[in-house]
Amino acid sequence: MTHRQLFFQHIAQTTDFPLALEIERAEGVYLYGPNGETYLDLISGIGVSNVGHRHPAVLAAIQAQLDKYMHLMVYGEYVQGPQAELAHALVDSLDGAVTPYGRIDNVYFTNSGAEAVEGAMKVAKRFTGRTELIACHNAYHGSTQGALSLSGDENFKRNYRPLLPDIRHIQHGEWADIDRITTRTAAVIMEVIQGEAGVRVPDPAYLHAVRERCTATGTLLIFDEIQTGFGRTGSFWAFQGIDPSGKAVVPDILLSAKGMGGGMPIGAFMAPEPLMAVIKNNPMLGHITTFGGHPVSCAASLATLQTIRTGQLYADAERKGQLIRSLLVHPLIRQVRGKGLMLAAEFDSFDVLKPVIDRAIESRNGELGIITDWFLFCNNSMRIAPPLTITDNEIRLACQTILTSIDSVALHQPLEVEA
Repeated sequence: MTHRQLFFQHIAQTTDFPLALEIERAEGVYLYGPNGETYLDLISGIGVSNVGHRHPAVLAAIQAQLDKYMHLMVYGEYVQGPQAELAHALVDSLDGAVTPYGRIDNVYFTNSGAEAVEGAMKVAKRFTGRTELIACHNAYHGSTQGALSLSGDENFKRNYRPLLPDIRHIQHGEWADIDRITTRTAAVIMEVIQGEAGVRVPDPAYLHAVRERCTATGTLLIFDEIQTGFGRTGSFWAFQGIDPSGKAVVPDILLSAKGMGGGMPIGAFMAPEPLMAVIKNNPMLGHITTFGGHPVSCAASLATLQTIRTGQLYADAERKGQLIRSLLVHPLIRQVRGKGLMLAAEFDSFDVLKPVIDRAIESRNGELGIITDWFLFCNNSMRIAPPLTITDNEIRLACQTILTSIDSVALHQPLEVEA
């Protein structure tokens, strides 16, 4: 049987219409199929391949660690070099970020972003002794039941209830909702820039106000930087560069995953030691993971972090993002919004956008396919988040293909354009 047949026969499907692209190899911003197909990955595997696919430094780090050891023991028991070095580098990347509870200096490694969310929720409830958690409408924090409880879209939740109790939702960027954070609230969890809502960048003053309200009420502020971290938005962490004045909005707990691993599975939640200490006793082993901080993933992550920071790949993200904005000009594109290389190109509707995505991804007769996508809670906007390593020429090529795809779809299926 072919791989395609095996895929449909044995791989649990998440939709009735998977992309089903068959990929034999990948390198840089490109993916290659078995029959000569070539695709430019304009979404980085959904925010994962920030340094591109199979970056040489990441591959070298993986190989070097394979020659030493892989899994040895459940998380937190053995001193493992890759974990210790990565934790130190992560703390260093925060530039001394100080919360009301001290410097963020403790890292707990997980296997994914959803697991980082789960761990942060437990720390917040245990540290504060409170149960109420506040998240944002149109937010996505993962699909495990705790993380799903935080989701801001009822469509994803209704068939899995009952979920966690005492979850409240506010509008991201809505000043009037800040007063709903009270002394009952254990934590507010929010994205610095909303991702699945279609890349919504808030007023920095709003984030400062949320920080002040959390401090005043003894509420922990959790920033989910699973999509925005590791250079995606023009600074290494989005909270460091969201305010043009240079004043960081520092969370109490910081979450990371996706682009953190350079293609390997890894996540983390980070906080000051007094917060993290609550999982050590009553009961001890208050949060456990077998594979969290896998040494090969940690080695890959450290190489990714060093590649981004040493090369300052984030420093050029805003300029490249502006280049994309300048090129994606078309009557059917309503706007291109975002920050750095985390962008959304808005169309009138999903019915307009979906055929464009399908046409752009086609790789036939030597054509280059462009892989884009839409957002979970904003299906009329095209996701554009290429590897930070993408070149200007590759940006121009990708944007031209998207524009050609729009024209091709409009030619064969005339689309209404507002006067």
